[in-house]
Amino acid sequence: MTTQTASTEQDDRGRRRTEVGVVTSDKMDKTRRVEIPRMVKHPVYGKYIRRRTICHVHDETNVSKKGDMVEIVESRPYSKMKHWRLVRVVTAAAVTDEVAPTPAV
Repeated sequence: MTTQTASTEQDDRGRRRTEVGVVTSDKMDKTRRVEIPRMVKHPVYGKYIRRRTICHVHDETNVSKKGDMVEIVESRPYSKMKHWRLVRVVTAAAVTDEVAPTPAV
C-alpha cells in the first residue's frame, strides 16, 4: 500500500501548473513579483486585448533579478500572497548600468 500512496503523491505533484513570466520587482527578500502576459479575444469586437496576471513568487536564494524571464510552479502557500515557487531562470536580463542624469545648472 505504501507504493500506491507514493505514486498518488507523485501524480498530484505532476499536475501542478507551471508558467513563464517576467520579474517586475526584486525589492523584497526571498520574494519576486512576476508578471505573466496573455492575449484575450474581446467577446463582442473580436480584437485581442493584452492582459496580465501578477504572481508573488518564493525565491529562496534570491537568484532572479528584475527583467529576468523565469519559470514558476504552483506550490503550498508561503504567505498571504505567495503561492508560487521559482523553478529556474529561463533568460537573464541584459545588464545595463543606468546612470542618473545630472541636473542642468
